[in-house]
Amino acid sequence: MPFSNKELIKLILENNPDIKTPEDVQNTLKDLFDGLLQQMLEAEMDNYLGYKKYDYNNKNTSNSRNGKSKKTMKSNLGLFDLDISRFSF
Repeated sequence: MPFSNKELIKLILENNPDIKTPEDVQNTLKDLFDGLLQQMLEAEMDNYLGYKKYDYNNKNTSNSRNGKSKKTMKSNLGLFDLDISRFSF
Protein backbone atom coordinates (compact mmCIF):
# COMPACT_ATOMS: atom_id res chain seq x y z
CA MET A 1 0.00 0.00 0.00
CA PRO A 2 1.61 3.27 -1.07
CA PHE A 3 1.77 6.15 1.38
CA SER A 4 1.20 9.80 0.60
CA ASN A 5 3.95 12.29 1.42
CA LYS A 6 1.90 13.57 4.38
CA GLU A 7 1.50 10.03 5.71
CA LEU A 8 5.24 9.35 5.38
CA ILE A 9 6.11 12.58 7.17
CA LYS A 10 3.67 11.73 9.96
CA LEU A 11 5.19 8.24 10.34
CA ILE A 12 8.73 9.63 10.43
CA LEU A 13 7.84 12.23 13.05
CA GLU A 14 5.91 9.72 15.17
CA ASN A 15 8.86 7.32 15.17
CA ASN A 16 11.51 10.02 15.69
CA PRO A 17 10.17 12.35 18.40
CA ASP A 18 13.63 13.88 18.92
CA ILE A 19 13.53 15.69 15.56
CA LYS A 20 13.72 19.37 16.52
CA THR A 21 16.21 21.07 14.21
CA PRO A 22 16.96 21.12 10.47
CA GLU A 23 20.09 19.07 11.23
CA ASP A 24 17.92 16.43 12.91
CA VAL A 25 15.76 16.29 9.78
CA GLN A 26 18.81 15.97 7.54
CA ASN A 27 20.29 13.18 9.71
CA THR A 28 16.98 11.31 9.67
CA LEU A 29 16.73 11.61 5.89
CA LYS A 30 20.33 10.45 5.54
CA ASP A 31 19.57 7.37 7.66
CA LEU A 32 16.47 6.61 5.57
CA PHE A 33 18.37 7.07 2.31
CA ASP A 34 21.21 4.86 3.53
CA GLY A 35 18.80 2.09 4.52
CA LEU A 36 16.90 2.38 1.25
CA LEU A 37 20.08 2.12 -0.82
CA GLN A 38 21.22 -0.94 1.15
CA GLN A 39 17.86 -2.68 0.65
CA MET A 40 17.90 -1.87 -3.06
CA LEU A 41 21.37 -3.38 -3.45
CA GLU A 42 20.28 -6.53 -1.63
CA ALA A 43 17.14 -6.82 -3.78
CA GLU A 44 19.25 -6.37 -6.91
CA MET A 45 21.51 -9.24 -5.78
CA ASP A 46 18.47 -11.43 -5.06
CA ASN A 47 17.14 -10.70 -8.53
CA TYR A 48 20.49 -11.28 -10.23
CA LEU A 49 21.15 -14.60 -8.48
CA GLY A 50 17.52 -15.73 -8.78
CA TYR A 51 16.95 -16.52 -5.09
CA LYS A 52 16.68 -14.67 -1.81
CA LYS A 53 19.41 -14.79 0.79
CA TYR A 54 19.25 -18.06 2.80
CA ASP A 55 16.55 -19.46 0.45
CA TYR A 56 18.58 -22.47 -0.63
CA ASN A 57 15.46 -24.48 -1.54
CA ASN A 58 14.87 -22.19 -4.54
CA LYS A 59 18.51 -21.93 -5.57
CA ASN A 60 18.77 -23.19 -9.13
CA THR A 61 22.18 -21.78 -10.00
CA SER A 62 25.82 -22.36 -9.19
CA ASN A 63 26.17 -18.62 -8.43
CA SER A 64 26.28 -17.81 -4.74
CA ARG A 65 26.90 -14.95 -2.37
CA ASN A 66 30.50 -14.71 -1.27
CA GLY A 67 30.65 -12.15 1.52
CA LYS A 68 30.49 -8.38 1.47
CA SER A 69 32.84 -5.46 1.15
CA LYS A 70 32.46 -1.93 2.49
CA LYS A 71 32.15 0.90 -0.02
CA THR A 72 31.69 4.60 0.65
CA MET A 73 29.26 6.48 -1.55
CA LYS A 74 29.17 10.25 -1.84
CA SER A 75 25.86 12.07 -2.34
CA ASN A 76 24.24 15.42 -1.68
CA LEU A 77 23.30 14.16 1.79
CA GLY A 78 26.88 13.24 2.61
CA LEU A 79 28.93 10.04 2.71
CA PHE A 80 27.31 6.61 3.07
CA ASP A 81 28.97 3.35 4.00
CA LEU A 82 27.31 0.49 2.15
CA ASP A 83 27.86 -3.26 2.34
CA ILE A 84 28.29 -4.46 -1.25
CA SER A 85 27.63 -8.17 -1.71
CA ARG A 86 30.11 -10.25 -3.66
CA PHE A 87 29.17 -13.38 -5.54
CA SER A 88 30.98 -16.25 -7.15
CA PHE A 89 30.17 -18.52 -10.08
